[in-house]
Amino acid sequence: MSGSVPLETMEAAARVCAADEKDIEMTNKVQKIDSKEIAEQQDQSASVLQIIQHAATNPNVDIDKMERLLQMQERILEREAKASYSAAFAQMQTDIESVEKKGKGHGTKYAKWEHINEMLKPVLTSHGFGLSFRTARSDKEITITAVLSHRDGHSEQTEQSFPLDTSGSKNGIQAVGSSMSYGKRYTASALLNITSHDTPDDDGAAAGGDEPITEGQCADLLKLIEETETDVSKFCKFLKINSVAEMPMSKLGKAEAMLNAKKAKEVQS
Repeated sequence: MSGSVPLETMEAAARVCAADEKDIEMTNKVQKIDSKEIAEQQDQSASVLQIIQHAATNPNVDIDKMERLLQMQERILEREAKASYSAAFAQMQTDIESVEKKGKGHGTKYAKWEHINEMLKPVLTSHGFGLSFRTARSDKEITITAVLSHRDGHSEQTEQSFPLDTSGSKNGIQAVGSSMSYGKRYTASALLNITSHDTPDDDGAAAGGDEPITEGQCADLLKLIEETETDVSKFCKFLKINSVAEMPMSKLGKAEAMLNAKKAKEVQS
């Protein structure tokens, strides 16, 4: 290994490890994640890793200091992974389409899990995400945990419990299968902010829902678009409209929900 890191440098790094936690995790206060910030975090991680590699070969560095350096490296890697997750998640939101309600049951219409999954898989893959599920069962209910993992290591999850669907003439296996499909649909939708819509014949067109939004509503949407740095062309393409000003009233609620969800996600990051 070429070059060497002075003992004073390694001891300074160890003192950083022992510093106030607020100083160590200062990047957690940053709410807006961009590629430049992620690159800076990666440079910081590489620098600390180099110090650790040199420290490992230096007999003058005690075990306590080495452990502190390793803990620092772990925290940096965790922040890098979370920053990458948040940035990729925000970009992915505009590619997640609303799913048509083609399922019928219990007097209502709903989007089937197979249709949600069909729409979702290529979107997740293109943005470096994977969606998996864990299940746990008791006598009367089944618990579904949806886990959204990013390729850089960070993951988020949500969990819900559902009663076994014994409606109709379902046997035990069918009841479990129905509840699992139901649970996947709800947990995935909650985790990824997936929306569904009625067929064209069932939506708000018959009730005047195709009237354009007002100037004030248009201005509010444009403000949200600017605040969330949303690509207007992708936004309009997703909603199948020519422009924000021409948006029909029937699509206003979905547009607002999508933008507000993206805004809330950025604030949490």
